[in-house]
Amino acid sequence: MKRMYDEGTDSGTSISPAHFALLVICGFLTGLGANAGLASAVNSTAKSFPEWARATTVSLVFSGLGLSAFLYSTVTNILFPGDTSAFLLLLALTTSVSALVALLVVRPVPLPPIRLDLRNDGHGGREHIPRGRTTPFTVVPDIDTVSVTEGDSRTPLLGVRPEYGSSSEGTRSRSKPDNSPDIHGSMLWSTPDFYLVCTIMSLCIMYINNVGSISLALFAESNPNYDEIEASKWQAAQVSTLSVGNFAGRLLIGLISDLMRNQFRLPRACCLCIVSSLFVVSQALAIEISSVSKLWVATALLGVAYGGLFGALPTIVIDWFGLAHLSENWGYVTLAPLIGGNVFSIMLGRDLDAHAPREVTDLFPGIKPVSLERQCLMGRECYVTSLRITLMVCMVALALSTWATIRDGRRRPEGGR
Repeated sequence: MKRMYDEGTDSGTSISPAHFALLVICGFLTGLGANAGLASAVNSTAKSFPEWARATTVSLVFSGLGLSAFLYSTVTNILFPGDTSAFLLLLALTTSVSALVALLVVRPVPLPPIRLDLRNDGHGGREHIPRGRTTPFTVVPDIDTVSVTEGDSRTPLLGVRPEYGSSSEGTRSRSKPDNSPDIHGSMLWSTPDFYLVCTIMSLCIMYINNVGSISLALFAESNPNYDEIEASKWQAAQVSTLSVGNFAGRLLIGLISDLMRNQFRLPRACCLCIVSSLFVVSQALAIEISSVSKLWVATALLGVAYGGLFGALPTIVIDWFGLAHLSENWGYVTLAPLIGGNVFSIMLGRDLDAHAPREVTDLFPGIKPVSLERQCLMGRECYVTSLRITLMVCMVALALSTWATIRDGRRRPEGGR
């Protein structure tokens, strides 16, 4: 991609079909590599930490992705201001080298085996092995004989302690000691909860993909002294604000998720209600804001919500569908924004085009900036209709998040255990 950028176009006005096809392939490979690396990192992290700390650690890994836009833009502005070619080279080298290094050093760390001790409870009773669980045992001299009644699945033991070991049944118990689900493949596609998660994920993506166009429309509103460089600075500021909010949201939602699960015994899906509420508030603020200098408030709030959404969902996917096939299931879930993101982006694009002036000279007498020939210059009127629609859509996402929380609570009848 850097080489194509450096060479430019053959005719000076457009690129050839071959170059365009190559650019599409490069973009596809970029997305493929980014998602493969992220899925591998999340999978390794989730399998290396216990359930009570999983949301925090996974969201910590995701937070780096949220901050990447801010870091790259800052480094580029300091080291290579205005040099797009150097920026593309920096991206190519740092992303590939970091992935290669991770390939050599990142490995899942096996969790310690879970032991179910058989000890005297002080009242003559014993702790028994749960019904239906078959595990190997190791001899422990200081434990008395366990008396067991006839007719159930418990087995009399003489000085033994159950331990998850290496036999076939033991391996099965070790991988799912708490009877966690294992839903994947065709079974996943027939599960209503999968479509519930995907729908929530696809409904709140429009603003983040088009914040640059929104900031440009506000900046250009009735401004006869339009400066393209100044406009690009406002766009960059919105992207940086969004990136920092994204980072904060991913980091905070993991802490909140673990706190709600461990301290208050609430389902992790409650986090979806928090995130959806932030989306609703951010869209409402964006509708009312008419100055580009105040747009950062809505952008920051939406960044936190967007980061919270992607930070909360991995552990919800684990709780609902299991850990064994996390990379596969998470890959399917992340396809959801393809639908919502493109539909709402097209909707906003049509809205901008409908309000774009046919002749720029009507608004800028004697001046015709090339970059504004198809740019809407009417401020919030350019996009407010689309934002009203996405506000209603985010309210639907909030309702679905509430329903997801109810469903999650029903499958955990013992107070979160």
